[in-house]
Amino acid sequence: MTADPPGPAFSIHDIPFSTHGSWFGISPVLTEQTRAEDLHLVSHQNGMHAVLRLVPLDAATGERAETSVQATPGLLSWTGADGRVDLAYESPDTVRIHGTGLGFGISSAAPVLTPFSGTYFYRDPVADAHMFTSYETGRRYRITVLSGTVADVSGSQALGAGERGLTVTSGADGSWEVAVEEIDSARRPYRSSAAFGEVMEAARQSFAEFVDKVAPWRSYGTPAAELAAYVVWSATVRPAGLITRPAVLMSKHWMDKVWSWDHCFNALALAPGRPDLAWDQFSLPFDHQDETGALPDSVTHSEALYNFVKPPIHGWAFGHLRRRLPEPLTPAQLTEAYDRLTRWTDFWLTARRAPGTALPHYQHGNDSGWDNATTFDPARLAVTADLTAVLILQLDELARLAGELGFEDDARHRTEQADALQVALLDELWDGERFLSRPAHGGALSTSASLLNLMPIVLGARLPDKVSDRLAEQIEAHLTAFGLATEHPASPHYEPDGYWRGPIWAPTTVLIEDGLRRAGHEHLAGEISARFRALCETSGFAENFDALTGQGLRDRAYTWTASSYLLLAEAHAHRDSR
Repeated sequence: MTADPPGPAFSIHDIPFSTHGSWFGISPVLTEQTRAEDLHLVSHQNGMHAVLRLVPLDAATGERAETSVQATPGLLSWTGADGRVDLAYESPDTVRIHGTGLGFGISSAAPVLTPFSGTYFYRDPVADAHMFTSYETGRRYRITVLSGTVADVSGSQALGAGERGLTVTSGADGSWEVAVEEIDSARRPYRSSAAFGEVMEAARQSFAEFVDKVAPWRSYGTPAAELAAYVVWSATVRPAGLITRPAVLMSKHWMDKVWSWDHCFNALALAPGRPDLAWDQFSLPFDHQDETGALPDSVTHSEALYNFVKPPIHGWAFGHLRRRLPEPLTPAQLTEAYDRLTRWTDFWLTARRAPGTALPHYQHGNDSGWDNATTFDPARLAVTADLTAVLILQLDELARLAGELGFEDDARHRTEQADALQVALLDELWDGERFLSRPAHGGALSTSASLLNLMPIVLGARLPDKVSDRLAEQIEAHLTAFGLATEHPASPHYEPDGYWRGPIWAPTTVLIEDGLRRAGHEHLAGEISARFRALCETSGFAENFDALTGQGLRDRAYTWTASSYLLLAEAHAHRDSR
């Protein structure tokens, strides 16, 4: 009988090893700028913090052993000439580590202990285990030796600087095993009746069940689907701190937050197979909606930021979410969504419309999600066409919801608002050839070579044909061999790694592809989808990509990129099957 496949292999240097629900992962990536030679346990409670250094050791000398690292969804392995070490998650807060032929060192990643930082290390006489306490995460990390020998302990109860940790070597049977737990103040001594092989198989099966639900349509024609599903599955955390629901972080690298537009793409990808988790993704930022109706810029374990917002794509996302869910939302869910979307929409129509003006404005590029796009070079407080376009879609969705819920007057009012905004958009920002922007305080209209100015294509068939046709031509001019450049490559402001001044991004790809299809430009939409899917299949799921080389940039394990691939790959698979 052939064993079930272990799932997709991946580079631990690009994608951290973790499991669904866990707040920590195993990775050499310690900060945005720092990569370590050794793997570390990196926690995301209270921020991103490397807590423990994990090192395979030569059994004879006790020195660091040369090993290669292999990772699949259920198993992380160090393999050397004289043996191997395997690591698997037993639960979201516990990993088991088993070794043969090699020793293993577990030490503090922060060797300096002060009254307000660092890691304290001691042996707990109650649990008969070794304990690290981290000021940075506010959590404890308990090491219980299940078999083998503790060959060395250093820095126990020590203050100040110095090495802190323990070394484990094989017992009489030639192997050793430990359990590592992330806990709060205390927990009963570790006990488990499961053998390591059973732990490993349960971890593999957990991912296999997830990918079968999220991507049952996958085939040889969508070769990155399983890895995309792993990126999303492994970046999911349990409710804790300000995270009120199970949440898909953008990454278990340094982008370990939920931003208030990124979450929409994760919700859409999860909707058919994991509708419960999809609803949680859509809802989470709304749990932190403030008294004005604004959503936070981002939420993570220990902070919710309100200094910026994100664009109101939520009406667009909610409409797609409803169509993708396998069962209708309940009346209570529809009412909740209507109330929340109403407040979010009215925030833009009140707090972000200057007196006497028809169109809303951003206060900074960060509000748009396109932080440093060239559209904002003339004025950071800017009236831009993309904002009005997505707000029109949100008003359309509110009108539909109001009608379903029996609020006929509200439905008419929202439709009138949407129509009035579109008239103002075309009157004020369309010059017959392109969309322009202007300062929120008043002033001259300006153009740029940013793809942001072409985002009104999201209005689809709502746009006059001559407008959508012209936008499609201009969008096609941004299409490189790999996808849509966010700044036209011929622009003097184009930067290969310039964030929103050149690189390819997933959310813009999905929004534009969808808008083009609804505007009747199926061929161009198909080409954009095909190039982006091929990009992910060769370059992975980076935060963004060099538009001219396809190289992955910045955070290399970004969930909205993985979810965008899943969305486009699923749609391609269904069209292909027809």
